[in-house]
Amino acid sequence: MKSRVAKLLFLFVTILVLSACGAESKEDVVKKLSNKWVDTKGYELAAEMSILTGDEPRVYDVEVWHTKPDFYRVQVSDTNAENTQMIVRNTEGVFVVTPALNKTYKFQSKWPTENSQAYLIGSLANDIKKDKTATFKEEGDNYVFETKTSNNHKTMLPTQKIYINKKTLLPTDVSIMNENKEEQIHITFSKVSLGKTHAAAEYKMEQTTAPKAGGTEGTIEASAEIDDSEFETYYPLLKWEQVHNIDEKLMEVDGEKRVILTYSGDKEFTIIQQRSELGDSSIIPVFSPGDPVDLGAAIGAITDHSLSWEQEGMSFFIASSTLTKEEMIEVAASMTTGGLK
Repeated sequence: MKSRVAKLLFLFVTILVLSACGAESKEDVVKKLSNKWVDTKGYELAAEMSILTGDEPRVYDVEVWHTKPDFYRVQVSDTNAENTQMIVRNTEGVFVVTPALNKTYKFQSKWPTENSQAYLIGSLANDIKKDKTATFKEEGDNYVFETKTSNNHKTMLPTQKIYINKKTLLPTDVSIMNENKEEQIHITFSKVSLGKTHAAAEYKMEQTTAPKAGGTEGTIEASAEIDDSEFETYYPLLKWEQVHNIDEKLMEVDGEKRVILTYSGDKEFTIIQQRSELGDSSIIPVFSPGDPVDLGAAIGAITDHSLSWEQEGMSFFIASSTLTKEEMIEVAASMTTGGLK
């Protein structure tokens, strides 16, 4: 009898040990990710980003090159490739390119060091590593981390779920959520190729924006065309209490329409909008201590008291002494022709 009990006890302990050996701990997975993602010399990836905050999802294609230590090229375009922007970091600085308007803006910025992006896998690895309260679980074929976000949207969108394939240890999806844990942005990675590098010359602006012989893969051809549709005023679709639109002015400046919206209340701000003008292909320096900011549909320039961006043939500018950066981003991201005045 004692022998039988001893055998059963031994079997039970063996099962527990084997079960423990088969389970990956959070620390084990974090270490593996750090070694695989952060230590790579470079990568290329393709992803689909869906913005879920409106009545209908807005879907964008994202392509990324990264070569260590500080070379980045991110291209964001809508599904029809009609509206495309690119952000490039090279030895000369950080640039935002809007090919349809023939404009390139130069920033004095440390992007993306101080402003992580969910489609940059190094940023995801850092978010996982530095959030000591991050949760971890296994879900089917994936490891799932739930962490704090650390980008310009972190007040509005404080949490993200990062899905990582167990076999490849590569990200498959990122779900970015608001304070109510409602998904607002979803990113699906269709390709992640680690170890891919590009020469420094391939990140130069003339190389980035000019089409190459034999095809246009990886490049953008600047267009001199702007959609000549009827001017429509955009309004922020907000649900802020104690904020009122007290004034809307329509002006003409050099024959071009300009709309100025003034909001008052606990949060005061002004929005100026007009049709975008074509650039002359020269680089426009941004001397203010601003940073490029990803608005989903566009890449803008943000400072402590202003935010400017161009989208769908329109130029927008928000100015406020009372809004935080996160609140200005919330206003910008909600702009729509179907919004509420």
